[in-house]
Amino acid sequence: MALMGKRGAQGLLRGLLLLLGVTSLFSIVSATRRGATLESRAHSHRHPGHKSLHRHHHRSGKVGQVLHRSKRGWVWNQFFVIEEYLGPDPVLVGRLHSDVDSGNGYIKYILSGEGAGTIFVIDDKTGNIHATKTLDREEQAQYTLTAQAVDRDTNKPLEPPSEFIVKVQDINDNPPEFLHGPYYANVPEMSNVGTSVIQVTATDADDPTYGNSARLVYSILQGQPYFSVESQTGIIRTALPNMDREAREEYDVVIQAKDMGGHMGGLSGTTEVKITLTDVNDNPPKFPQSVYPMSVSEDRVPGEEVGRLKAKDPDLGDNGLVTYSLLDGDGMGVFELSTDSETREAVIKLKKHVDYETKRMYTLKVEGSNPHLDSRFMSWGPYKDEATIKISVEDADEPPVFVAPSYTFEVQENAPEGTPVGRVHAKDTDVANNPVRYMIPRYTDVEQFFSINSEDGMISTTRPLDRETQAWHNISVSATEIGGHHQDTKVRVNIKVKDVNDNLPEFATNNEVLMCDTVAPGKVIETVSGVDKDEMVHRQHFTFSLAPEVAHNNNFSLKDNRDSSASIYVLRKGFSRLTQDVYLLPIEINDNGVPPLSSTNTLTIRVCSCDAQDTILSCNVEPYVLAAGLSTGALVAILACIVILLAIVVLFVALRRQKKEPLIVFEEEDIRENIITYDDEGGGEEDTEAFDIATLQNPDGANGFLPRKDMKPELQCSLRPGMGHHAPNSVDVDDFIKTRIAEADSDPTAPPYDSIQIYGYEGRGSLAGSLSSLESVTTESDLDYDYLQSWGPRFRKLADLYGTKECSLHEDDEAEDS
Repeated sequence: MALMGKRGAQGLLRGLLLLLGVTSLFSIVSATRRGATLESRAHSHRHPGHKSLHRHHHRSGKVGQVLHRSKRGWVWNQFFVIEEYLGPDPVLVGRLHSDVDSGNGYIKYILSGEGAGTIFVIDDKTGNIHATKTLDREEQAQYTLTAQAVDRDTNKPLEPPSEFIVKVQDINDNPPEFLHGPYYANVPEMSNVGTSVIQVTATDADDPTYGNSARLVYSILQGQPYFSVESQTGIIRTALPNMDREAREEYDVVIQAKDMGGHMGGLSGTTEVKITLTDVNDNPPKFPQSVYPMSVSEDRVPGEEVGRLKAKDPDLGDNGLVTYSLLDGDGMGVFELSTDSETREAVIKLKKHVDYETKRMYTLKVEGSNPHLDSRFMSWGPYKDEATIKISVEDADEPPVFVAPSYTFEVQENAPEGTPVGRVHAKDTDVANNPVRYMIPRYTDVEQFFSINSEDGMISTTRPLDRETQAWHNISVSATEIGGHHQDTKVRVNIKVKDVNDNLPEFATNNEVLMCDTVAPGKVIETVSGVDKDEMVHRQHFTFSLAPEVAHNNNFSLKDNRDSSASIYVLRKGFSRLTQDVYLLPIEINDNGVPPLSSTNTLTIRVCSCDAQDTILSCNVEPYVLAAGLSTGALVAILACIVILLAIVVLFVALRRQKKEPLIVFEEEDIRENIITYDDEGGGEEDTEAFDIATLQNPDGANGFLPRKDMKPELQCSLRPGMGHHAPNSVDVDDFIKTRIAEADSDPTAPPYDSIQIYGYEGRGSLAGSLSSLESVTTESDLDYDYLQSWGPRFRKLADLYGTKECSLHEDDEAEDS
């Protein structure tokens, strides 16, 4: 049995069940037949030929019961057949039998309905029903069939049709399945034992109403002792207390579901469940070190970073968030703390300058704590930690430091060169205490009004200063440590130039005084005041008086108002513009400075024409300028004449330009722009309308008659004069050209346009003459070619060429000229 394996054991089990089922069916059939026989005997005398009733009911393995008869002759309820039967012979499902069947074969049983003839077949004589195919309950759980008994010969129904059901009896042939696996679940760390994690569910395709084939039991195969599962519900629960996420975060659990109630022989299925422990705040923050040493140089500026530290918290997210704060220490006012949002580190920054020579060590106490706490684990606290920071100050080569942030000095104007102004002082704050050298940067004192002693810092003037030009001088002084890193420090020096009374007083305004010629004596015509470029102090004032040379004049007088102003009065009346239109009145102004200064300023008084209300009408001086007595009308007439003359001149120039413009344009066009284009390229060698090229080929023909080519020549049969007398050196080319030019100029029939005369004559050649036979017709020869006329038609062409006919010779000559 051990060698058969799981499938062999299942086959053996199915065979046993099938054997039991067949035995039960035979028992049912036997009992039915006995009951039917008894029933038919008991009631045969009352109801002869009545069909018997057979009811088979097979549930949970019980034998079918025989019920009382009804009006119907037979009723078949249901049969059973086991699924997945693999035997060699068809399975006997049941047997149909009627009381009228005497066993002689006259009754025929007919089966119809679902699967009739294919899955279920019936023996029409015995009524036995067999299943010919293996059935699967999971595909179809029951079949509805109809049975009928008829006469074999006549097919007449002996029993009414009866419907019955064949149910497929389930066997355990489907294992449980987890349709939704694998599963993923979370459970908080440190959960109590028995905390529900997740529920898994398996399904079984077997019949849950029959036997234990679909009764499932869950068990855990992997994941102990951390988790457990309820056997009936499939709920997974925690099995150990204090499971720490920081120690282990994920667990792989395997759950099994087994049918048959978990008994041996049942089928099973498994699924995986991945369980993750979620984080809770169960760990306080912790600094890795109790003391953190840091250092900062004394030349660092506020805001620069000094160092960092971080408390470790193994929790995640908000549970592992740490906030930092300064608790105590002598560096609370010198340093500040912030948190880096990305790295979650505590950052120590410099808040104020530190000085190595003043203090060389600072101490801070830092606390790191969790802002989000879990009340379940408060007893595990406190959820914070402390650390100490020791910050040492490092010495740096610092530039010198002036004892004052700025300096303000005073010096009087006009002080001589080298006058001391003030002294600045800087010192080296380093331990070495090196000496300091001073200088004035030239860009702060461009004109170099001041100089400084490089050793003691004394500032002096280089030339006298003028307060009225520049009252303040703002310069800088630089101090550099000798022997150090040549670092310098600058300080602002403001120098005020003190005022000295070195400027003469003068009128506040220099406007002319306009006085009416009808002014009355004793009237104030002007009030004058004085100014001084020097610095005006609170008690400073001016006094006024007439200059000694006009102190006793009869026209004007002056009264000092004792408020740094004076009034000018008129002493007489009857001022005339014709007599005198301008009066100059010198006035002496004195200040009360130290030393006092005075100056004489001239007041200009102009006499004007006024009306009765003393409104000024005119203050011009035409009567004196126009001494010749010209009136305004005369001046206007003179100006009009000048304008007319200018207009005439302009018109004349315009007309001259208009006349000259066409001539200039014509000349320009004639010289530069008058381009005449001839697009006629000629007719080639045949174009001889404008000139005769043939006559120019032989200058010796100048003595003969030259017909014009622009006129159609008449046919001539006589030889031209001189045709037979071509002397090699009879005519000069120069004379020939001149002759042709004269003929062209005097010829009244020449074309009315200029022509280009082309002279293609290349000379007469050597004295030997030409070797060509073509010239023999034009030269004297003693040969006679008349005999060619008698040589026949083949020599007719030669006879025409070299014959003695005048007409032929004349035609040949014209052909040669062309």
